[in-house]
Amino acid sequence: MTRWAAFVGLTGVVVTLLLVLARLSQSVVSDRSTVSNGNRSRPFGGTTTRGDHRTDPVIPRFERRGSDVASGGRVHVDGLELTTGALLANVALTQGVFGGLLAAGAFYFQIPVAALGVGGAPLSSGALGIAVGVAFGVVLWLGNETAGRVADATGAGYDESLRAMLAPDSLGGWVLLLGVVLPTIAFVEEFIFRAAAVGAVAAGFGISPWLPAVVSSLAFGVAHGAQGRVGVVVTGTLGFALAAGFVLTESLLVVVVAHYLVNALELVVHEGLGVGRGSEHV
Repeated sequence: MTRWAAFVGLTGVVVTLLLVLARLSQSVVSDRSTVSNGNRSRPFGGTTTRGDHRTDPVIPRFERRGSDVASGGRVHVDGLELTTGALLANVALTQGVFGGLLAAGAFYFQIPVAALGVGGAPLSSGALGIAVGVAFGVVLWLGNETAGRVADATGAGYDESLRAMLAPDSLGGWVLLLGVVLPTIAFVEEFIFRAAAVGAVAAGFGISPWLPAVVSSLAFGVAHGAQGRVGVVVTGTLGFALAAGFVLTESLLVVVVAHYLVNALELVVHEGLGVGRGSEHV
């Protein structure tokens, strides 16, 4: 028997834990210090001079030192030296734990996979679902870029510290970021904030999915508080756009692909290539 209430309760617990961790991260990111040590290499071309706040913002109590192909740059956190690869692995592991916990809950409470956007609708699997996700992701990224330009023009810039912290200094680091970390983040966040918090809630309680879509999008924005107030607003709006995509396509695949592309393009264009600046939605 499907235990909807228990699964929704577990979803609420997971979201709350994410918000608590986001709050702790925000307190670290907001405590900034100057990044030093010359120019940072861009594996995809170009360089950014340290101190250029538009493309290489200050990082909270972090200092990148050198780079090598095997492990990427090194990050100092309150005197503890970590490779950028280790930092990325930690992000992937943390996200994986949350996603695994909720996935186990979905299995244990016998939640129909169709309610989670898997295997039901035509776009929930296959090449067509991926293609729609790619198109949706490009549109969302262009909207994100436009929001970033408007914010810059009005002086309400984004806090880019988190993006700079995640950006590797080596080819190996970028492979880890684009091939493991960002896919994990995209899947876990969409599974939690769209599949569980929207799809399962609507199906389990027989309500319109648009109400949980609004609530989950607000939580999604707050969970990205490390990006500053403007970042929270834009990320919350992005979250609602993803929720709308999930509701209209009934596909987890579409929104996971779209989410991944927004993050990947943001990091590659602004950190890998060093082009301009924009918001961040990791």
